[in-house]
Amino acid sequence: MKESENEKTTELSTVKIAVSGMSCASCVERVEKSLRRTDGVLSASVNFAAETATVTYAPSRITVNDLKRAIESAGAYKAMDVTLGADALDQEQRTREAELRTLRAKFIFAAAVGAILFIGGFQHLIPGLRSIPREIMHIFFFVITTPVMIWSGKQFFTGFWIALKHMTADMNTLIAVGTASAFLYSAAATFFPRFFQQSGFNAEVYYDTSAIIIALILLGRLLEARAKGQTSEAIKKLMGLQPKTARVARGSEEIDIPVDDVQVGDIIIVRPGEKVPVDGIVTDGYSAVDESMVTGESIPVEKHPADKVTGATINKTGSFKFKATRVGKDTTLAQIIKLVHDAQSSKAPIQRMADIIAGIFVPIVIAIAVTTFIIWYFFGPSPPLTYALLNFVAVLIIACPCALGLATPTAIMVGTGRGAELGILIKDGESLEMSHRINTIVFDKTGTLTEGKPEVTDIVIINNDFDNKQLLALAASVEKNSEHPLSEAILKKTKEYNAAPTDPRHFEAIPGQGIKATINVSKVLIGNFTLMRENKVETSRFADKADLLSSAGKTTMLIAVDGQPAGIIAVADTLKENSREAVKKLKHLGIEVIMITGDNPRTAAAIAHEAGIDRALAEVLPENKAAEIKKLQGAGKLVAMVGDGINDAPALAQADVGIAIGTGTDVAMETSDITLIRSDLNSVVAAIRLSKRTMTTIKQNLFWAFIYNTLGIPIAAGVLYPFFGILLTPVFAAAAMAFSSVSVVTNSLRLRKANL
Repeated sequence: MKESENEKTTELSTVKIAVSGMSCASCVERVEKSLRRTDGVLSASVNFAAETATVTYAPSRITVNDLKRAIESAGAYKAMDVTLGADALDQEQRTREAELRTLRAKFIFAAAVGAILFIGGFQHLIPGLRSIPREIMHIFFFVITTPVMIWSGKQFFTGFWIALKHMTADMNTLIAVGTASAFLYSAAATFFPRFFQQSGFNAEVYYDTSAIIIALILLGRLLEARAKGQTSEAIKKLMGLQPKTARVARGSEEIDIPVDDVQVGDIIIVRPGEKVPVDGIVTDGYSAVDESMVTGESIPVEKHPADKVTGATINKTGSFKFKATRVGKDTTLAQIIKLVHDAQSSKAPIQRMADIIAGIFVPIVIAIAVTTFIIWYFFGPSPPLTYALLNFVAVLIIACPCALGLATPTAIMVGTGRGAELGILIKDGESLEMSHRINTIVFDKTGTLTEGKPEVTDIVIINNDFDNKQLLALAASVEKNSEHPLSEAILKKTKEYNAAPTDPRHFEAIPGQGIKATINVSKVLIGNFTLMRENKVETSRFADKADLLSSAGKTTMLIAVDGQPAGIIAVADTLKENSREAVKKLKHLGIEVIMITGDNPRTAAAIAHEAGIDRALAEVLPENKAAEIKKLQGAGKLVAMVGDGINDAPALAQADVGIAIGTGTDVAMETSDITLIRSDLNSVVAAIRLSKRTMTTIKQNLFWAFIYNTLGIPIAAGVLYPFFGILLTPVFAAAAMAFSSVSVVTNSLRLRKANL
């Protein structure tokens, strides 16, 4: 990677490039090195399981085509554009199915030949074969094994040759050298048996070893490819939600056009049972729309003119028209698909260790295999060449670092996909990894812990000349022309009591105090204690009730009629119904929960207590929220911030993990590491649990991958032979190698059913 002072100030771009042809973790290291050495590249990260390279570069110094050439120059790789959409999904599906068909055919052929060779090895036990000369059988074995090497094993030898030209080595190197050694040795023994006999060796052949190794490795590849196809199931499901066509009004006509042709401003008609094709605003009609794919709510949401609709949601009842506001890659669904794809293509920090090891792994294995051959040839039992060759091949085959390369990315892909299914959009692998270490979560109050919409909670009658309905009607009449947020709560409450407000006369809003107005012939005051005192209203009758309500975190509005106390209306921003449950679950996970708000300490303490939160940061101005997060980090805490508003964006960015409620603003979601599509705070708990489960899976995968190679290589080299007479044949080594890769992917796939 080359970086200059000018590059730091140059505008940078990030691109994703699809990379095919990678066979193991060492390929990842090779492609990354090639990209990083390219002038103009700032950073490069390659994901083996997703088969993508993410490159940050300076467009003024290098083009995407240059990046593709750098990838292809690193080996037998093909670089292509990454495309998202239904057509791309179909193309990928066709490509994957063609690959599986080819792998299946090659495996079946190699396995059939291997079975014949294996049975042929017991020639002396099979009637009808005993009379055939041994030399003739060896020639037959050579003839049927050669197509296996040329066709079934072609990809390994091609990869080996290209790697050799680049003076590098990878998994193909190990397989090609191992199987070719056994095949060429057998061919020499077949056609030049006297040479071996003159040297004191038996002319043994190991065609079955070559054929069965190739068959087993192809079987592993086949199972691995099928399993890897399932890791991106979430993307397929999301893309499958997108409707193919939209019915658009064109003058006096209604025509069906491909959804990709819809333009911003088009008027679209949606009939019952149809999907909403793009995002927009209802202009005409009424219906109920199933938005469960976005919000998780199973109850359809009523839609009237001026309401927003989201693409891929399902219209349940009536017909309506809406104006398209976001189309193509700007729709909510397209953004969700992009977020999931980016996350699945990213690399978690824990992967760096595996990448470093993979970069030097293959050369070390080749050195171990050569050393094994030498030791067995000069110090092993008779026949030394046979033992030396078989153990040499076993070390090469068992050491292939496939499992090491798949351990982390497959878990990341499945984990982020599972998150998307649950409405949890994770930005990248780093965010997923960091989340499991969080020990402190800070919740913004308004709109996050609470509904964000004040509601009337209490109506207290002080003067028995009034009842609840009359007091509400008076208050609503006064507040009718007010723009204060609490006015909406009062007006909403009147509908429940069927209390119709009247138009006020002599309306006067007094900043910091409240409102004066004349309703019919009565002079009505609604406001705080200051307003009452200024207008000579006796406040002692309000004091106890108001104090009790305030201590519960409620805003009190005192009402006086014609100079006499009439009653109190209390308004509060109520907790979301799942807030307390989510807080309890987070505490059970050992996480400290803190609330942050601009409210006064008394109100903040009351709301925090209601939510089950022990600590509240009160009277924190929006611009100071990030500073409070920084203080917590300075105290050694790993902090997640949960918020939904524009004023939460700096705090979300400052936190170790920023979690944005998807019902909030685009700014908040842009600066977050995790976006929750649903407002249910249990999604925060699910996100933390998902991170913990994914990291546990990754650690399991890495443990088995490392243990497999740490134990497998010495056993294949014959370390147990002097003590127990145990040797690992190349065929068993191939089976173990294939099993290790499949087991890692299968273990990752368990996350698809994770109960969070």
